[in-house]
Amino acid sequence: MAVSETIERTSPVPYYEQLFGILRDRIAEGSFETDERLPSEHELCREFGLSRATVRQTLAKLESEGYAKRVARRGMFASTPEESTGWTVQDTQGFLELQIRHGRNGVDTQVLDASLLTPPSHAREALRVAADEEVFVLERLRSRDGELAMYSTNWFPGAAGAAIAATADVLDGSGSANSTLRAAGFVTSGARRVVESLPAPEVVAKHLQVDVGRPVLRIRSTSWDQNDFRFDYYETWVLTDVVPLEINVASN
Repeated sequence: MAVSETIERTSPVPYYEQLFGILRDRIAEGSFETDERLPSEHELCREFGLSRATVRQTLAKLESEGYAKRVARRGMFASTPEESTGWTVQDTQGFLELQIRHGRNGVDTQVLDASLLTPPSHAREALRVAADEEVFVLERLRSRDGELAMYSTNWFPGAAGAAIAATADVLDGSGSANSTLRAAGFVTSGARRVVESLPAPEVVAKHLQVDVGRPVLRIRSTSWDQNDFRFDYYETWVLTDVVPLEINVASN
């Protein structure tokens, strides 16, 4: 069945992500039934006017997220992703988006602070901002199914911060910061994430209601766009017994 949606050439969203969204939605809606063969690389290239490298990147993403499975010498076939219990940290979507996408609606977000502040040195260096430059800070505590799960702080510089500051549903905890950034034109071209197990400092232990010094997983992440503008840096402390981290691997 031919996919009717088209690639928006002027969109800041990378072509492979646009094609991924089109095919994912078709699979989820049943236009491609489970175990039905998906169009070949050549067919997708012709249909959407994309390079083979872009199409391969899309198919690898579909496979890694469970929407397709590869059968040797036969091609790619539609599949239904298993319910996710964790947070896929290499994905460009945020925790809230991923949970909703996998049908988990029991996520509660409490916004602890949302204001312009001078960032600490690690955030300033990651974002490459001046020592006296203020950025928009979003500090949040998240629970899943009533259990405290993570304590996060995001630092957004310049226009990215202005976009977040003007979005009411992000500020009240019901909306996605990642979706807001994408809508404002800040699309992730690359990211660097560092994951460490560290003793919980006092402020983290207080928010997560654990003992000071208990091992907690800390993730520090920097995201940048195609112009190498660092538009988001976050530090998240995760209780992995509540939200395990997931890493998906797909062959190219």
